[in-house]
Amino acid sequence: MYFTVLTKRKMIALISLALAIILLMSIVFAITSKETFAGLKTRQLPIYRVETDDKKIAISFDCAWGVDYTDKLLQIMQDQNIKCTFFAVEFWVKKHPDYVKKISDLGHEIGTHSATHPYMSKLTKEEITKELLSSKGAIENITGKTVQLFRPPYGDYDDLLIETAKELGLYTIQWDVDSLDWKDLSAKDITDRVLNRVKNGSIVLFHNQGLHTSKAIETIIKELKQQGYEFVSIGELIYKQDYHMLADGTQIKNN
Repeated sequence: MYFTVLTKRKMIALISLALAIILLMSIVFAITSKETFAGLKTRQLPIYRVETDDKKIAISFDCAWGVDYTDKLLQIMQDQNIKCTFFAVEFWVKKHPDYVKKISDLGHEIGTHSATHPYMSKLTKEEITKELLSSKGAIENITGKTVQLFRPPYGDYDDLLIETAKELGLYTIQWDVDSLDWKDLSAKDITDRVLNRVKNGSIVLFHNQGLHTSKAIETIIKELKQQGYEFVSIGELIYKQDYHMLADGTQIKNN
């Protein structure tokens, strides 16, 4: 009899414990779900494109390895009366300060593309800060203009990188249209890729050292102008406040 009573007590205790665990898990799940839906647990994202009803897009160039085709690109922009955005690595800035000044003096926007072009998700906060402040300062010393934009090398980022950039007053920028010009695609292939993907609020990625970029971009600009698109710098395209991000990196203005 004693054995039976003891077993029942154990069973009751085990059932009570199980119910307590289930209750605790439900509470934790509810709190976690609430935080997730409130946006408190979402991953930090760079800006890939902007949601807008206006037919506006931004052209951007990453500058790291040379200047062979830069004059041609700048001439095209001048002839077409277009302002775009250049992202420059610090070692490129130091090697070509005359081009940094020329780009800025022509009214184009310059953002930082880091100091040494590393995979920045592998860096500590201190290393990230050094990369950003050093490269930002190098550009500002030449242009006299504040750098507000940052593009991670290789498109590589994590929460720490974006949060640190934000603390330093930088908007982290990606792209939603990749020309793949760095692969030395033909001008036609580059043109087709961009024209088939661009839409309102797109940010298009090119490289100033792309072999066929200048030829392709001339055709792209003319075609998109005929479609009614306006070209602006990324700084003009993005929202600087009162916005939120979708999971695909689209920036949306708050109502």
